[in-house]
Parts: sequence; structure tokens; C-alpha cells
Amino acid sequence: MNLISPIDRGRVVVVDDDALFSESLSRNLTDAGYRTRVFQDGPATLSHLAGDPEADLVLLDWKMPGMTGIEVLQRLRTRKVEIPVIFLTVLSDQIYEEAGLLNGAVDFVEKSRSFSILLKRIELTLGGRRQNEGEQAAFVRYGDLILRYESHRAMWKSEGVDLTLTEFDILAHLVENAGRDVSYRELYDIVHGEGFLAGEGESGYRTNVRAFIKRIRQKFHQIDKDFGLIRNYPGFGYSWRDERE
Repeated sequence: MNLISPIDRGRVVVVDDDALFSESLSRNLTDAGYRTRVFQDGPATLSHLAGDPEADLVLLDWKMPGMTGIEVLQRLRTRKVEIPVIFLTVLSDQIYEEAGLLNGAVDFVEKSRSFSILLKRIELTLGGRRQNEGEQAAFVRYGDLILRYESHRAMWKSEGVDLTLTEFDILAHLVENAGRDVSYRELYDIVHGEGFLAGEGESGYRTNVRAFIKRIRQKFHQIDKDFGLIRNYPGFGYSWRDERE
């Protein structure tokens, strides 16, 4: 099914074996101005997203017969398909959320949450955090690092760092505040909006931030095994080391 709205805010692929849920979600997205394409299994999704897919975002169910959502995500990333993925699931345990983030998802939303919450997450993912991006320089060089804001790409020692949109935003914020310790809360607010809480307890969001930072570091280490400019301030957050130190 391909539903087209007169207002085009982006192209969203919905993947869920629950036909009633995916149909309802697709209609809500269309009403909100998004073009949608619905699939009910992993293989059909992978086939559609192969090559040069028309998609800006994938909303992916975790529990599906035959091929799980995490397997779909892993195959997408193995094939270098870097379309942002948000998991939609009934699974609320943090172990699933962390696994999704570590494998390259940008968010993890429980199906019980209202559509308005999901819509806000989609807007944050597709819109980015920079409302005045057009006023910024096309790229910024910081030592061996280049940040290209118009495409949300990073270069380290002349090699591309394969970051998701969320990972880029976190990295950019650390670099823009080089030498300053940035709290877990501040980094998490970049992703989900100020005041959003996740995980268990008031500090549950720290698990999410740690997962993002771990993945960012891994991607830099694939290029430079001696990379060590992201420092941890135990119990508080992280900082990008000022290379002038």
C-alpha cells in the first residue's frame, strides 16, 4: 500500500505483522503529512529497501515471525543502508532497547504510547535538533574531525565515520562544547527533547546515552584504533577532549 498526502513531510516505511496496527498507524501518518509504505515481514522490507529506496525513516516491529526486527536492522546495516530506524514494540525491558540502539536504531518506542508521542519522535529524527541549520557553515573542521551539517556526515582523518543522525547530533554537541563535561541528561535531551525520561528510575536515560556513546566510539575505532577523544566523567556524562590540552 502506498498512501500519498497533499502535504509531503517525508517517506515512512512501516513494518509490522499486525495488519490492523500497521494500517491504523499508516493512516495516522498520512493524516500528519507523511507518505507511507507498509510491509508485514522482514524479507519484503529488505527487498524494498535494497538499492536506492524511497524512504526517509523505518518504523520497525521487533517481534515478527520468520525474521525479527533486530535481524532486519542488522541486515540493513550490513548492506550499508543507513535509513533511520525507530523500533515500535510491546517489549519494555531495557535490554531490548539497548540492543536496538547498539545495532543502529535511533529510537525505541513502546506501542502503548500515544501517536502524538511517536509523531514527536519522528519529527525529532527527521528534523534534527538544529532549527537554524541553514544559518550555519556547511562544515566545521576541528583538528582531524570534519562535521558536515548539511548532510549530517562526519570525517575522521579523511575517512567517513558511518554515523546515524542521532549519533551525529550527539557527536556534534560534544565537539561544539569541547573541553566541557556534558551531562547524561543534556545529551539525552538532544535526542528526545527536554525533560523526557526513559528506562527505569529517574536516571534510566543514562543507559541510552551510554549505548549511543559506545557505538560512536566503536565507529571511530574502526578507523583509528588509538582514538580516545571522547572522555567519560563517571556519574556525570562525557566530554570531547580539547586537542589543545
